[in-house]
Amino acid sequence: MWLKLFFLLLYFLVLFVLARFFEAIVWYETGIFATQLVDPVALSFKKLKTILECRGLGYSGLPEKKDVRELVEKSGDLMEGELYSALKEEEASESVSSTNFSGEMHFYELVEDTKDGIWLVQVIANDRSPLVGKIHWEKMVKKVSRFGIRTGTFNCSSDPRYCRRRGWVRSTLIMSVPQTSTSKGKVMLKEYSGRKIEVEHIFKWITAHAASRIKTIYNAERLKEEWNKSDQYWVKIYLFANLDQPPAFFSALSIKFTGRVEFIFVNVENWDNKSYMTDIGVYNMPSYILRTPEGIYRYGNHTGEFISLQAMDSFLRSLQPEVNDLFVLSLVLVNLMAWMDLFITQGATIKRFVVLISTLGTYNSLLIISWLPVLGFLQLPYLDSFYEYSLKLLRYSNTTTLASWVRADWMFYSSHPALFLSTYLGHGLLVDYFEKKRRRNNNNDEVNANNLEWLSSLWDWYTSYLFHPIASFQNFPVESDWDEDPDLFLERLAFPDLWLHPLIPTDYIKNLPVWRFKCLGVQSEEEMLEGSQDIENDSDSESIDTFSSEKEVLEDKQSVFHNSPGRASHCDAEACSCANNYCQTSPYERKRRSYGSYGTNEDMEPDWLTWPADTLHCTECVVCLENFENGCLLMGLPCGHVFHQNCIVMWLAGGRHCCPVCRWPSYKKKQPYAHHQPLSNDVPS
Repeated sequence: MWLKLFFLLLYFLVLFVLARFFEAIVWYETGIFATQLVDPVALSFKKLKTILECRGLGYSGLPEKKDVRELVEKSGDLMEGELYSALKEEEASESVSSTNFSGEMHFYELVEDTKDGIWLVQVIANDRSPLVGKIHWEKMVKKVSRFGIRTGTFNCSSDPRYCRRRGWVRSTLIMSVPQTSTSKGKVMLKEYSGRKIEVEHIFKWITAHAASRIKTIYNAERLKEEWNKSDQYWVKIYLFANLDQPPAFFSALSIKFTGRVEFIFVNVENWDNKSYMTDIGVYNMPSYILRTPEGIYRYGNHTGEFISLQAMDSFLRSLQPEVNDLFVLSLVLVNLMAWMDLFITQGATIKRFVVLISTLGTYNSLLIISWLPVLGFLQLPYLDSFYEYSLKLLRYSNTTTLASWVRADWMFYSSHPALFLSTYLGHGLLVDYFEKKRRRNNNNDEVNANNLEWLSSLWDWYTSYLFHPIASFQNFPVESDWDEDPDLFLERLAFPDLWLHPLIPTDYIKNLPVWRFKCLGVQSEEEMLEGSQDIENDSDSESIDTFSSEKEVLEDKQSVFHNSPGRASHCDAEACSCANNYCQTSPYERKRRSYGSYGTNEDMEPDWLTWPADTLHCTECVVCLENFENGCLLMGLPCGHVFHQNCIVMWLAGGRHCCPVCRWPSYKKKQPYAHHQPLSNDVPS
């Protein structure tokens, strides 16, 4: 999990650096930044109208370019980033979908039960034509959708009883707006009563009703009273402008943030004395001022703070989020982190997707489960102070320059989803490359596994768990009812071939005790070398011929032991070898052994103190029938019997998961033996 979180944070850092790189390229080619102001005089009449449409200001009665330019200046400063976004949105020819209501319940669920949005619904009466034609309706839908206004069509032929109850006997337009200023309040339906069925007139009717919900101030005395008043709203945003009514995006945001942020429009058109505005820090017109308990913040002075719906929406969401915003953010982050598993997991393609599906299910389940107690705690009245301090921390952190950069990058990548997905895929491929390289350096075999091999291993694991559910463990597993029977369930009911043989994992072998066999009173190495000089001279000619071939056989044998589970390692060539190695040693080595240099003689007592507890003392391996030699590696089983490490590892790896002597399962813990007096010649039978 921490590795995926690290890669996700690294990806966000790459996005941040990439956005700064794009800004540098634009500045190098054009010499301008996104925050640079644009002079409206230099813009064409078409671009000025595009800006007004994006801000939600009507220009139908302004035929001259000068009047349109003044209206743009009165609504707020224009930046290069806002101009680019407006032109890009205008060029996009995507058609916005509109909802077709099927009946009363569908209409009630979407329109009347929606407390924080605006709906524009065209009602088509029985046997009547629609009030707005198809072409004008499509233009209307595209125009109002910029401000978060949803649209739909209700045909009375689908539910005539509901239309009669509502009094919709002729085709009309219905607008739903929240009735109160509290969150999740009632909604009211308003019917269009205008005579002109044109897009601009209908849009002016919509913005007029939306603006009526905003508190409007017309004189300095009322402003002073409102500025010093303390009420339920911790966050207030003021618009000081010389306009008849606030822009449509400002009105739409006031409905969207109902109960969280209070929107106030200060009309300074007919003011003679503006000294109080200077006292509160308002020097320019128009100005968007955010009033919080921490102080005053001037919107529009940082990166990405444009006079548009999307920019101000992201700004206010970061300052005053609701629980649903935090949940959606956590859901996106958790799923982005889970998708990193597709690139971190190595091996077969099917394995990657199986692990990805498992991770997605696990992470999303844990996320939902963890949010349930959080929602319960937020309902407690004792946590009001904690909630207020959390919002205060958010306001402090999200009014910084770094937070403005993050919001600007969020708007940029959300408007370019293809770029976001391509960078995520590229980052994932880089993670996959470095992870594959790291695992290959560690000689991990799963990197080269194909789909068939992985499915085979998955089936082996499943059948092993199904018939003998013993997976890897650190110690020995808990005894099961199946294995408590000493006769192993009557030798599988005397029909072993009719039963599926369990595929038991060999992970337990690495947890078996391993130590070296030592004897007391062994000759020193110098004396052994002096006594063997004559033997070396006699056997040089004989050993040279066979040395190379026997070395290859010995290396092959060692490689088998190295690759066996449980880190099975061969005994030292100068210290010990089992029966298989003894048969392959050179004549020179056999002559040295004949002198008993490394053998366990009768007068040499083994050092039992080096043996682990709960092991039976013996001096012979019953697998290879060879005595233990000084320095060779031994391994003990849970039953207490001891063998050469090589011998018992090959025995267990061959599928015989039991002791060669007593047949006790090698993966099952056994009660320790009560030690008797150790005898050097004890041999298990």
